Amino acid sequence: MAISPTDTTRSLAIDARELSSLRESARQNSPEALKAAARQFEAVFMNMMLKSMRDATPQDSPFDSDQSRMYTSMLDQQLSQNLASRGVGLADVLIRQLSGAVQASLPPESAGAPDMAFELPVGAAARPAPTGGQVLEPPRSQASQPAHVRQFQDRMQPFAEEASQSTGIPARFMLGQAALESGWGRREIVGADGTRSNNLFGIKAGPGWKGKVVEAATTEYVNGVPETRIEKFRAYDSYADSFRDYARLLKSNPRYESVIANARDATGFAQGLQRAGYATDPNYAAKLTRIINQSLST
Repeated sequence: MAISPTDTTRSLAIDARELSSLRESARQNSPEALKAAARQFEAVFMNMMLKSMRDATPQDSPFDSDQSRMYTSMLDQQLSQNLASRGVGLADVLIRQLSGAVQASLPPESAGAPDMAFELPVGAAARPAPTGGQVLEPPRSQASQPAHVRQFQDRMQPFAEEASQSTGIPARFMLGQAALESGWGRREIVGADGTRSNNLFGIKAGPGWKGKVVEAATTEYVNGVPETRIEKFRAYDSYADSFRDYARLLKSNPRYESVIANARDATGFAQGLQRAGYATDPNYAAKLTRIINQSLST
């Protein structure tokens, strides 16, 4: 059952087999979709509770029959819908939990810097990321990764390993940054005419860049406020070239010396990039740390 983000008042799903589709609707990353999914889950829960109460009631009444049980089931479903539409408090809890789960799994929205940026659809809103005191989960095993994460890591791992040899930065850290900047390869910077950039790190084409370029919309943070701009970005012939150019940038630009020196752990690497001005997003380090520690397998 597919749920439209704006369809929050129609009939509620009761069949527990539809829970996976409800979960997918919550991953649409909009408050309306999350609210609709939470109400659906609340209705399912209420119906299951009513069913358990019916099952606990003796069924030896002379009026009990298959037909009466069918009508009772229909009544329970309608009652569940009514209760969920009014709200019993469970939906509010689910919305908070779903919001956290979606944010951890969806591609982060933005980066952006004086010479770096991450493409965002015009009008996309930023979500706050967890900051200090966050308890980080251990890296996932590959079997537990979502398919798009596993595919991205498998495809980019050889390029990250090559860049790691030249920079000394762990390959997993660079994979995490490529994932953050490109939305796991699903939001690669593309020109207005559809030209692909193969640019996984959001590196802009400054005056010194003599290679190919593409122009695309990006979000920059000015005094903490996101602004949409059209910028020129470097374009490469392959993803391997993107990793090589990224490695050259970190090694050749003095402002990133501390990044390489502090790349012993994910937090130090991410915070070093933010301090060096790689991105203007105030939550960049927190987002990158979370991706490296929670999404990528060892």
